[in-house]
Amino acid sequence: MSTDLDTVIADAIAPSAAETDRTGAFPRAGLEALGKAGLLGLTSAVEVGGGGQGLRAAAEVVTALAAVCGSTAMITLMHYSATAALEAHGPEEVRRAIAEGRYLAMLAFSEAGSRSHFWAPVSTATDDGGEVRLDASKSFVTAAGEADGYVWSSRPLSRPGPMTLWLVPRDAAGLRVTGSFDGLGLRANASSPMAADGVRVPADAMLGTDGDGLDIALATVLPTFLVLNAACSVGVIEALTAKAGEHLSRTHLAHLGRRLADQPQARSAFARVRTRADQTRAFLDDTLTALETGREDATLRVLQVKAVAAEAAAAIGDDVMRLCGGSALRRDLGIERHFRDALAARVMAPTTEALEDFVGRVSLGLPLFDGPAS
Repeated sequence: MSTDLDTVIADAIAPSAAETDRTGAFPRAGLEALGKAGLLGLTSAVEVGGGGQGLRAAAEVVTALAAVCGSTAMITLMHYSATAALEAHGPEEVRRAIAEGRYLAMLAFSEAGSRSHFWAPVSTATDDGGEVRLDASKSFVTAAGEADGYVWSSRPLSRPGPMTLWLVPRDAAGLRVTGSFDGLGLRANASSPMAADGVRVPADAMLGTDGDGLDIALATVLPTFLVLNAACSVGVIEALTAKAGEHLSRTHLAHLGRRLADQPQARSAFARVRTRADQTRAFLDDTLTALETGREDATLRVLQVKAVAAEAAAAIGDDVMRLCGGSALRRDLGIERHFRDALAARVMAPTTEALEDFVGRVSLGLPLFDGPAS
């Protein structure tokens, strides 16, 4: 896998990463290259033609991508997250298309009405003469208008429960992108609002059972999303750390005849960056090990890992900007691009604050949710 991934990054992603960030243009060519290399089907089951790999392999892909292009990494991790739900409950033809690298799947959970509280959708699903009518105002959908299908949340059709999941194709009548994305970071991930105005899907577009969408999301989607979001932050951290090391090693203080790396204060500052980067990677690795071995604290680690990595990325980004001084503001060095990408994870649902509440609840033996989702 590493050889194929390295080739795709070197040939199709790295050369255009800075321009992709500058223009915000969706990185279609890079994603197509990932698909042709079998990397979009990496976690799909072998029986449908996929790679049959687990979360650790997906994390390696996302980390490597994020060190080069945060937008491509974010799109890929969202694709893997949607694939987790589709592998468990999706139709075989879609699963095969994903496995073959010709279908990009995304999540459509966040809504204007419930903001980052993805577990409490306000969008509706209603019976419409044998079909189902979906009406919604989604606030942030990665690859909006670019993906082939969306794992879509709504209130249940008829049964009790907090939500139901659907597979909505990109060409569904009444499905539209309602705004553009011009973000500070992750500028090319097309994270735009979408609306469903009387979108009709067949009843068998339901993923799983009516009303059980939150259970599906917690069992399949959320662990994948949280771990891979942390992997994305780790990749950005590694890029920032490498850039800082390069700057210290090559920048000379002519009046002293020494490099910045020869200055004890600069070395100490870099050591703190390097140490926190290693701590964050170690926490991600421990989380993956906890999941793979069925360790008792696996759920706790999953709830912690995105917040740990997101806050580390933001702090390291700030430290590297300070360490590299005015040079860090220059676009040609790439430091400021990775710094901007580093800021996204902490405010992406579930936010750091929401995850800290979840961690507190689990640690204190309380239910994960209050209200309708409990």
